[in-house]
Amino acid sequence: MNPFKVISIVAVAVVTMLPAPLHADSTPRDFTMETPAQREQRMAWFNRARFGLFIHWGVYSVPAGEWQGKTNYGEWFMEETKMPVSQYEKFAQQFNPVKYDAKEWVRMAKDAGMKYIVITSKHHDGFGMFRSDLTDWCIKSTPFQRAPLKELADACKAAGITLCFYYSIMDWHHPDWGTRRAWNDKATGEPDMDRYVVYMKAQLKELVTRYGPLGILWFDGEWEKPWTHERGVDLYNYVRNLQPNIIINNRVGKGRAGMGGMDKGQGVGDYGTPEQEIPPTGFGPGVAWESCMTMNKHWGYNQHDQNWKSAQVLIRNLVDCASKGGNYLLNVGPTSEGLIPGPSIERLAAIGKWMKANSESIYGTKASPFERLEFGRCTQKPLGVGKTRLYLHVFERPKDGRLVLPGLANKPLKASFLGGGGKLDVAAGENKVVITLPAELPDQHDTVVALDIKGITHVIKGS
Repeated sequence: MNPFKVISIVAVAVVTMLPAPLHADSTPRDFTMETPAQREQRMAWFNRARFGLFIHWGVYSVPAGEWQGKTNYGEWFMEETKMPVSQYEKFAQQFNPVKYDAKEWVRMAKDAGMKYIVITSKHHDGFGMFRSDLTDWCIKSTPFQRAPLKELADACKAAGITLCFYYSIMDWHHPDWGTRRAWNDKATGEPDMDRYVVYMKAQLKELVTRYGPLGILWFDGEWEKPWTHERGVDLYNYVRNLQPNIIINNRVGKGRAGMGGMDKGQGVGDYGTPEQEIPPTGFGPGVAWESCMTMNKHWGYNQHDQNWKSAQVLIRNLVDCASKGGNYLLNVGPTSEGLIPGPSIERLAAIGKWMKANSESIYGTKASPFERLEFGRCTQKPLGVGKTRLYLHVFERPKDGRLVLPGLANKPLKASFLGGGGKLDVAAGENKVVITLPAELPDQHDTVVALDIKGITHVIKGS
């Protein structure tokens, strides 16, 4: 294996790192200077979608989470075991996902109500899940001589799902990443970050130009010292000069404050990325964010991890995100054979059943106008001129059967279960609206009540 054709490809990479011009006499644009209206238009599909599928898939699925008697590993296998790179590379020779069916993966995502898919094109171990001209450390060094990302791109296009790529800035395998690991026994010489950026940009050009328009480039691994704010701004502009309408998360820069995922201080990127958590409240109009979360404890496949969240928890997480104006990016970790684990499939199907009846309360909605609701959550959207629909997500039926909406000053027009079931009694009190529920609710996970009100929602705080 010749992981990095450094000498032979540097000249090519320098050329390919230059973005394709937007027109004949154009120069690279500074996309950090776009107007709020331009940004709103570019982000519109993302803010409507609310729900996406994350896929962590790579050669780390071969050991399936286990090594030398320990069973807690996942996609960080190389780092956590400190396995020599030369030894880790042998997993590529065992990676042969002949049961991979991109159409089936996309069907499951679409049936679950997901609008976009983010898949790892390269994780921190540096292995490319695509055929790269820059290195042999990619899918072409495996027995699997198909093109998994191309197959996924074709399946997404046919199904109307937006394709997005995850790409790790940090690279434990590459000799030029600035914080080289002691166990990288293949690297020689001194790391050179400028040379690494040339390599990275050339790979990103392959990804952005070979698979059709992408919805998102989902960066990660930006927290180590070699990456800087200035490099982040440069990379943001580089990618958007290749594809001006692409969305880029805030992990391209250095502003992210821990797992909370939002920028503090100098930041760059289009939206925040809370990880394994949902913020207690939203961040107000115009602040886009997306909580990425696992179904069990690991992102990459771990055959021993059976700590699965219930379908109810996952549905309520989706609702929680939407009620605060954010998106939910739910992860699966396929096996080295190319199969999504059975428990993940079961949960996607359960979410899909709920979404079939209730997706109207998720797609294109805005955050709840209420600070807190005892029974659950609320989303909302305008209904033409002069009306708004509130979607009341009932997690727990109040003991007295009364849904109280404190501070709601609008006139209620009608209330009913979403998807049918007849009208519900609704009454307006002093700065509140009360809806009476039957003794039994139709959905144990989340019963949605649609309440139409007159005008734009007006809630009197502190009522």
